[in-house]
Amino acid sequence: MKRQTYAAAGVDLDAARRAKELIKRHAHATLRPEVMSGVGPFAGLYQLKGYREPILVSSVDGVGTKLKIAAALGRHDTIGIDLVNHCVNDILTSGAEPLFFLDYIAMGKLVPQQVEAIVKGMAEACRAVSCALIGGETAEMPGFYPQGDYDLVGFIIGVVEKGNIIDGRSIKAGDVIIGLASSGLHTNGYSLVRKLFGTEPSVLGQLYPELGRTLGQELLEPHRCYYQMLKPLLPKIKGMAHITGGGLVDNLPRTLPPGLTAKLDRGSWKIPPIFTLIQKRGNIDEKEMYRVFNMGIGMALISSPDDAGHLSASLAGARVIGAVERGGTERVVIT
Repeated sequence: MKRQTYAAAGVDLDAARRAKELIKRHAHATLRPEVMSGVGPFAGLYQLKGYREPILVSSVDGVGTKLKIAAALGRHDTIGIDLVNHCVNDILTSGAEPLFFLDYIAMGKLVPQQVEAIVKGMAEACRAVSCALIGGETAEMPGFYPQGDYDLVGFIIGVVEKGNIIDGRSIKAGDVIIGLASSGLHTNGYSLVRKLFGTEPSVLGQLYPELGRTLGQELLEPHRCYYQMLKPLLPKIKGMAHITGGGLVDNLPRTLPPGLTAKLDRGSWKIPPIFTLIQKRGNIDEKEMYRVFNMGIGMALISSPDDAGHLSASLAGARVIGAVERGGTERVVIT
């Protein structure tokens, strides 16, 4: 009987070792002084300092089928940025500072250079917000993922002083809603986009004058991170909604107290051309567009009228897009 090996079954331990060596330097460059374990042990150790009543804030997410666009174009250096920025924005809605991040990468055949490109993007995004890339898991799973496909998941831990938690409880009728511009689709709506356009490189490589670049370049634009711009302004913010899956319609109610409605003026911000292109291509109803896509608003802030002017003036590209009213039959009304 022929002697069997793990490599013959599709798992290359040597490739895994090479991948770990390639990504180690990228992760090491993100470590904060509080990290006690370095890169490599079975578990990451982090010493929490400088907080009186620390509340840990956590989130886990992926980047959806945007991975299909990255795979089709053979470009993997931005998808890690998407992952980190999405997770950072999620915990930011509670007012949290990002502390450390872990990732999970799984693919049918491990390609060390591809893994390095993904982790390099994650490390870049982590460094931008002083978040330690403290660990992760790279899994080779032959027979489970089709050739060229992979999955990517991120786990983030942040912290906020108990007295500084942003939870929306103080929001009331008359408060102002401020929209911060997205950088495009971010990480949502790609299953619909792929159905409409496909993922052939020739299609993704087509130049659209209204976009000023190719469709593929537009679709791979990284998810915008709002942490650095909002960090000094958090005391003036009553509530935040990260506009991800479900769009403005489903995400704004997550920060509103019961009995209140967000009334938005659709003419108060410019909708980026990518969304108009998608809508025309699929003959998509406007209500559906607002439920699937962010429509140009990546983060929505809620503040008192007294603070709204200062916030709008302090944030590049910010727009007052609506107000909070006493509740009706719908939690979000777009007029």
